[in-house]
Amino acid sequence: MRHRFHSICPYFAMFPETFVEKHLAASKFDGVVLDPFCGRGTTVFESLICGRQSAGCDIHPVAACVTGAKCDSPTWLEVIHRLSELEAECQEARIISDIGELEEFFSLCFAPDTRRQVQFLRHKLNWRSDRTDRFVAALCLGALHGESHRSPNYFSNRMPRTISTKAAYSVRWWRRHSCEPPNRDAFSILRHMAGFRYKTPPPPMRGEAVLSDARDAASTFQHLKGRVTDIITSPPYLDTTNYREDQWLRLWFLGEKASDRQQAGDGRHYHLDRYCSFLEEAWTGLRGLLDEAVRIVIRIGGRRLGKDEAKDVLHRSLNTGLGRSVRLVDAGVSSQPKRSQANAFRGARPSPTVEHDFCFSLDG
Repeated sequence: MRHRFHSICPYFAMFPETFVEKHLAASKFDGVVLDPFCGRGTTVFESLICGRQSAGCDIHPVAACVTGAKCDSPTWLEVIHRLSELEAECQEARIISDIGELEEFFSLCFAPDTRRQVQFLRHKLNWRSDRTDRFVAALCLGALHGESHRSPNYFSNRMPRTISTKAAYSVRWWRRHSCEPPNRDAFSILRHMAGFRYKTPPPPMRGEAVLSDARDAASTFQHLKGRVTDIITSPPYLDTTNYREDQWLRLWFLGEKASDRQQAGDGRHYHLDRYCSFLEEAWTGLRGLLDEAVRIVIRIGGRRLGKDEAKDVLHRSLNTGLGRSVRLVDAGVSSQPKRSQANAFRGARPSPTVEHDFCFSLDG
């Protein structure tokens, strides 16, 4: 049965846990499994389920929060106790509002009582350093926005569950379709979702998730020096998604300024040469962590990135970045992502993005 922690927070551009399970089963190694672009933590968490020590890092707070919640979770009783504490405090708390110029969006996105609870949780949860608060924050991220007309487990007015649509677009859409924010009790939803997630108990092993750039992995995970035998990862795709823009509401919940505008450093790459240089730098950041023999599985994609071109970019960047010769294990597999739930909300055509899976070997 699929572990219920996997879907704590639906996420754009994520590979399924079966992808990780398949490649772990094909590996002859038993060292540490590393994902330097861990996203929502599928590699890290599925590796723990399979009895493998694992670690991951990501430069984006949503990824670090969700992965950390899954791979280093509190007990169910700790979560329930913390929710009771938070609910009692929320009733007496003075709520600080810092939504900037997006008042219209927030007034249409959340009903007044729900908005008050969301803003309280945003300011109160110490997700960066407290295990229980991080898990509660991850539950909040998964419930923050979604198809509330179909499910009672979302806080917001109707939105995609994988991305945060822009504020102005959302307001126009809600007004055009006469959508009002539902009256939802955040604490009731969080208790219900915690009970649902813990129907499958966490694995006995704990993993590591760090808010860090892949290029700094060797210094981030110094204690793993020479112990990584498997890398299963998916770098940011070429010219595909603006992460910070797509996740702006979740980033706001984790403490950032409310803004849906494109920002620098969002992980998006437009030019192939620069993309290749970025990958080289990322692989260079892993050098000190690798064992003599390593299996490297990479899913890569882009709107204009063909299979042969993707293979060459990966092969070249791995050789240069790792400073060692890597061998392509097979010819690779290409596929096109299914029509996304975000596009269904927007009424847009499916993305032309194509994904390519490759396996490389670094022999001792």
